[in-house]
Amino acid sequence: MQTILTYFTLLLTGVFLQAQNTINVDISGFETDKGKARIGLFNEKETFLREANWKKFSAINNNNATATFTDIPDGIYAISVYHDENDNEKLDLIMGMIPKEDTGTSNNPKAKMGPPKWEESIFELKEGHVVNLKITIN
Repeated sequence: MQTILTYFTLLLTGVFLQAQNTINVDISGFETDKGKARIGLFNEKETFLREANWKKFSAINNNNATATFTDIPDGIYAISVYHDENDNEKLDLIMGMIPKEDTGTSNNPKAKMGPPKWEESIFELKEGHVVNLKITIN
């Protein structure tokens, strides 16, 4: 019986210890303090820029915003930010394709034709680390 309890305790300890990563995000480059910064944390290439696994919003002060994600499991992630200047909780687009509101992603990939790629925006979380990211809005 003690062996079963020991295995169960080790299993639960492993689960709880794995989910101790923290991501601090500093976002700069907003043109105004109007509206909010909408921040999405993604853990799958297939849903990147479409459906965030975790979402935050932040007030913009002095053209900067911050967000913190806590208790995030080990894994590969990417962050996307947009300036919801009119506060309608969606990224406004021109002709359904070109962002009308400023955007940014983790690793600050250079702007090219089309949206940023998952591979350019990813970072790894593991072993209970605190990751500090700086994202510049374009």
